[in-house]
Amino acid sequence: MTVVTLVRHGRTAWTEPTRYAGDTDVALDDVGRAQAAVLGAWAAGRGFTSLVCSDLGRARATAEAVTTSTGLAALVDPRLREPHYGIAEGRSLEDLRVSEPEALAAYEADPVANPWPRAEPPAQVAARGLAALRDVVARDEAGAPLVVAHSSVLRLVLCVALGIPLRDYRRALPRLDPATVTELDVRPDGTAGLFRYNAPLLGPAD
Repeated sequence: MTVVTLVRHGRTAWTEPTRYAGDTDVALDDVGRAQAAVLGAWAAGRGFTSLVCSDLGRARATAEAVTTSTGLAALVDPRLREPHYGIAEGRSLEDLRVSEPEALAAYEADPVANPWPRAEPPAQVAARGLAALRDVVARDEAGAPLVVAHSSVLRLVLCVALGIPLRDYRRALPRLDPATVTELDVRPDGTAGLFRYNAPLLGPAD
């Protein structure tokens, strides 16, 4: 098996209050840059052997802190980017409850059958994200890869890898906070086991 460490990028101005950032290239804010620095300190000396990140700026900036502390060059993979959220892109849930109540109700009932209008379908996001993760493992099967990406794409990939119905991804994995760590073992048959999820960074030895 290969133990893969997944990290969500640091905080942006759209994280609190939450707005659907999707594939909009929102930069890290001051807190997010500090979180990236903590991630870099945490990653140093942990034996990571490869580094992969989404092509969006907030993920690349987070990964750069790991590069600084470990010397690992980040491989940028667009398949790890967050989906485009269609009519929800750049908007908050509070706004959508007022302006798009029917679309929101349908999305909350089943985000796979009823994605946001003009959004990338969640099943497509899961497929590309899982393909990227499998390539990470294939390139570094005997190592310890670190992947920096985004909340929705990582939760969708985790559901497929762990056998959770994709329509339940928002209920089974309701949140993935900025700069948190998730670890899973990816087995030769493509299944996976979860070691920890949404764990905060406590320091170099946590």
